[in-house]
Amino acid sequence: MAAHITTGATLSVPGAELYYEVRGSGPLLLIGESGEGDAGRSVDMVDRLVADHTVVTYDRRGLSRSTLTDPDAPVSIEDHADDVARLLVELTDRPALMLGLSMGGLIGLRVAATRPELLDTLIAHEPVAPWLLPDAEREAHRGELTAIREEHARAGMAGAFPAITAHLGIEPGVEEREPDLTPQPMTARRVANFDFFIGREFPAVVDDTLSLDLLRSSTTRIIPGLGATTGHRVFTRRCAVALAELVGVEAASFPGGHNGNLTHPRAFATGLREVVDRVGG
Repeated sequence: MAAHITTGATLSVPGAELYYEVRGSGPLLLIGESGEGDAGRSVDMVDRLVADHTVVTYDRRGLSRSTLTDPDAPVSIEDHADDVARLLVELTDRPALMLGLSMGGLIGLRVAATRPELLDTLIAHEPVAPWLLPDAEREAHRGELTAIREEHARAGMAGAFPAITAHLGIEPGVEEREPDLTPQPMTARRVANFDFFIGREFPAVVDDTLSLDLLRSSTTRIIPGLGATTGHRVFTRRCAVALAELVGVEAASFPGGHNGNLTHPRAFATGLREVVDRVGG
């Protein structure tokens, strides 16, 4: 595989300094990551996309190299969506393609609703978006997220991680993976990012709301994504199914489960290309 140079840079945004990376050539593809939100989280998948896309990844504010002006300031989904909008304005003058994974999908939906001119197509893979669900189910899942955060505050990652993986239908150590794939080690930076994600970003997800009418009327092409092996009752799959019903399109199935971009990066990249080719992005 030919080497593609990674260019790292920072962008000043209100309340933060965002670190981002640009690789490859071709139409711009912005990837909004899940969980720990590091620019390098999906590196195995990105390696297979840079031949025909300019791939932009970034550290969400407060994570890894993206620093907060006030470390104690709350973080909202509006902040994250504004960060994405500013990145896109900085890097391109054309509507872009965005792959939003889990938390990244939630952020992408807000961009599609409030700044649709910036996105030609959003693929929202199992977005963590409780507001897409019926009232009772929505409140139940918000309660589960709050309980996970409380367990994290009490017992740290050791207490919270099993609840998170169960919530997302993930079985650590049991998940099928592509051959010759080495899982990323749990470094100190990853632990710090997960701590921030659960402690500081979970409340943003629980409190987030968005007008469904804005999504229905968005000029951004929105394509929900589903993990092929994600259980049908898993929270994020239910969100993707509800999104498909809302925008009136068929959800796209991607290899693996909720974290298919990590467990099946080659097949996930192929699936992404197929979806983009099908819709003409």
